[in-house]
Order: sequence, then C-alpha cells, then structure tokens
Amino acid sequence: MKSEHIKQIKQLSEDFFSEVNEIREYLHSNPELSFQEVNTMRFVSERLREWNIPHQTGVAGTGIIAHIRGRFSEDTEHVVLRADLDALPILERNDVPYKSKVDGVMHACGHDVHTSVLLGTAKILKLMENELSFPVQLLFQPGEEKAPGGASLMIAAGALKMNPIKAIYALHVFPEMEVGKVGFREGLYMASCDELHLKIIGKGGHAALPENCIDPISAGAKVVASLSNDIKAQCDPKTPCIISIGHFEAIGATNVIPETAILKGTFRTMNEEWRQEALDLMKVKIAQIAKETGTTIEFEIVKGYPFLENDSETTVELKRKAQEFLGTENVEDLPLRMTAEDFSFYTRLVPACFFRLGVRNEAKGIVNGVHHPNFDIDKNALKMGMQIMVSTAF
Repeated sequence: MKSEHIKQIKQLSEDFFSEVNEIREYLHSNPELSFQEVNTMRFVSERLREWNIPHQTGVAGTGIIAHIRGRFSEDTEHVVLRADLDALPILERNDVPYKSKVDGVMHACGHDVHTSVLLGTAKILKLMENELSFPVQLLFQPGEEKAPGGASLMIAAGALKMNPIKAIYALHVFPEMEVGKVGFREGLYMASCDELHLKIIGKGGHAALPENCIDPISAGAKVVASLSNDIKAQCDPKTPCIISIGHFEAIGATNVIPETAILKGTFRTMNEEWRQEALDLMKVKIAQIAKETGTTIEFEIVKGYPFLENDSETTVELKRKAQEFLGTENVEDLPLRMTAEDFSFYTRLVPACFFRLGVRNEAKGIVNGVHHPNFDIDKNALKMGMQIMVSTAF
C-alpha cells in the first residue's frame, strides 16, 4: 500500500475511535438474539444514512447490504466486508457502564465489536471513496450463532450476486491474543459443525428387577462408546475430527431405571465427503444399538455449517497489509481450530479471508474467552480492526 494511504487510514481510525467505541458500547448494552436484531438493524441503518452510504435493510430478515463505490461502476469487482449482528442467550456478569440492559442476553462473542468496526470502516471508506482501488460492499448479517446461519440466508437473498466479487473478508475477536496483534491462517482453518440429538426410549421400572426393564442408560452408554470409538476410528488420521456428547440426561434414582435418556452432541470435521459418510455410519450404528438393546432410538441430525477454508492468495495479501500497519511482530500465524463459523458458507463460493483480532489485556483483567459471562475487550482493538478492514479496498 502507499505510505500516504497507511498514514491517512491510521489517522482516521484515531479520529473516529471515540465514536466507534460509543457505537460498540451502545450495541453491547442493547443486544438482540439471532434473527431478532430489529433494533440493531435500525441503528446501523441510521448511521449509514447519516454518512450518506446507500444501503438496503430487511435482507434475510434483519440484514443490511450497503455499497461504497466512489468512481467505480456496479460491474467492477467488489471487495465484500462482513459483520454479524446477533448476541447470545447469556446473563452478563461484567460490572461496566455498558453492561447489557437485556436480562439473559449478552454480546459474549464480540459481534458488537464486529459491527462497530465495520461501521467505522464504512465511515473511513466513504471519506476516501475517490481513492479506493476497489468498490466495497458491506454485509451486516443476522444470526451467525444459530442454524441455518445468517450467512446462508444472505447468500440465498442474493448478497453475492449483486456485483462481481474480488474477495470477501471478516474479522473475529480473539481473547487468546493480546490487543495490538492479529492472526491469519491460509487454507483450512475451522471445522464443519453438526448437532446430534438422540432420545432413547426404554422401559422403566425397579432397579432391583432389571429383567423387567429396558435400560435406556445402558443403551446410551453404548451409543457414546460407539460414536467415540467405532465411528471416529474409521476417519482418516489426517482429517481433523471430533465427536463429543455434551448432554446425557436420564432421570431415575438409586432404585429406579428411567423410561428415557436424552443425549446431545456435536460432530465436527474438515472433509465434506467424510462428514456425510460419518453421519450415515452413525445412523447405521445407532439403529444396530437400538435393535441389540430393545430400545427405540429417535436420532435427529441438525446439519450445521461447512468447514471454513481461507483462500491462500487473499490471505497472504491481507497478512502483508497487516504487517505494514502493525509491524511483522504483531501479525501471527494461527493453528487449526475445531470451532465453527457461518462465514464458511461464503468461503465455499468466493475467495475469502477470515482473520482474528486480538482483544486481550491481562493488565486490565480482560482475559475471558468468548461465550463467557465476563467476556470483554480492550477497546483499542477497534482501531486495529478498522485499519485492517479498510486496507482491503486498496
């Protein structure tokens, strides 16, 4: 990038920092759950309108698409920048002036940060629109936290068909990384994610008379062992794969065998062929266990997000720009991660880069991970987020 552009972007991110931080604190105080982001959409729209950025609301329900084209036409390749709007059903425990005003709802995954950063980015891009190398499309999407994922709905609504696309970018807060740093990974980065729901129906009765019962707990134990051993053992060792049961509920007593057991779990991998093969194997195995144990097993698979793969050329290019802004020592390489993100839907269709923004500050006690009731960020991360996102259009 030209040194004068780097200098200008840094200065503008400083100039707008206070305003963007106020936006973030407002969003944090007023969270809305997935696909319910009506007021958040209105708030974002008001800011875009104030800055004379053309946009449409109501995309995929509560999403927004905006454009900053400057001297470019609609048929020029666009850079696409995405932020997510939704919060989580978590009761916040932070004692801060911008604490959530909605009981049991909290921006515990940093989507308030993503949205405020993209708004700050939009304001800078609008001021520099005649200097841009590429026109920009902004996506403020609903429902990242909940299947089927707002990204899939934005795509279905035509978000990637409005203009030719050079690449799409998104950032995500990373409380494991100190503020002032960012992280990148080329190629495979995050896993696909499917939910497993099982209801095992047996025959309850007195625990001292097991011959008169059909034990759903024993059947459930067989299911857990089979998923962990039989299914996973057939996965190629080179393919990352996790099958975990995180919920096993069977309400009996010391002398009572219950009627039913409820199991819930997750399946994650980074190979779509194996993903489908494994899900089919699970159905077969669970049917066999039902037959062997005399139980009835209702097995539901909630298909989630595909694996996330960053385009190598796009990622290397943005990593180089990040080094120009922050210094080589503040740009890190990331390991594979078995968490999931609906940004993966975009990566299947256009060149993409999903990167991490450091928000940790141990000296200030900002150390908690995402989805934690005490999650928070060092607000200075907002400046780095804006700088790297703006750089994508140069």
